[in-house]
Amino acid sequence: MIEYYNKKGYVLIRNFLSDKEVRELRTIVTEFHQLWQQENADFYAKQAVNSAYLTSNEFLTNQQRAQLFNFIGSTKVMSLVHKLIPTQPCFINTQLFFNPVNEQQNNYWHRDPQYHLSVEQQKAALTAFDVFHFRLALADEPGVELVPGTHKRWDTKEELEVRLEQHGHKNNQALSQGKIIKLGAGDLLIFSANMIHRGLYGMDRLALDILFCPPEPSILEFIRDDCLPSQDSLASIADSSAFANTLTLKQSLQQSLKS
Repeated sequence: MIEYYNKKGYVLIRNFLSDKEVRELRTIVTEFHQLWQQENADFYAKQAVNSAYLTSNEFLTNQQRAQLFNFIGSTKVMSLVHKLIPTQPCFINTQLFFNPVNEQQNNYWHRDPQYHLSVEQQKAALTAFDVFHFRLALADEPGVELVPGTHKRWDTKEELEVRLEQHGHKNNQALSQGKIIKLGAGDLLIFSANMIHRGLYGMDRLALDILFCPPEPSILEFIRDDCLPSQDSLASIADSSAFANTLTLKQSLQQSLKS
């Protein structure tokens, strides 16, 4: 798995979730999604294709949050996390991906870092560290299209012009090296946030993403305190290391700022 990921930038595990796990997760995220839509009605109607911070206390009950924390910290999930991030893996966030209201809305090629880094910083990020998306499909869907290997290499001329919409190109145009990965309910797609990719809309698309990375201070800006379990609840999670490492990282930074 590691060799394949290092070369391609993604790993696909079919039927990772049991039918029961799919149902349980879908019940929780559907309730979150409904409440999120009400709170963000205008944004949802105009352009939204994803939401975030599912483990916060804004929309879910403590019991529902505990279910998500227990799943994220399950041996089943964390055994894969430890393989990809052998030293101090950290939990960053959760996201939910769904179809846009407007069926004519186009998807778009991107690298996640392009939304907060300059082009030169994006290049540098390819030799820094990976953020890992663990995408869990909770329904059959068209999936994700990605460009294998771009988690470690920079864009070709074609890719850069399409991704950044240069010289009249649009970021929804086809790329010659794009690879479509269809997802069925229960499938897990692990991929690098650094790589060029786009979500494919249609069917009953509903996918839960869990994001992990090494202990890098720069990721703290994407972490909300209310999305983490309390120190007291860590003991009830089978493998709480990703949460504990994030909490430790935050505390270390806070102490360094005080000194």
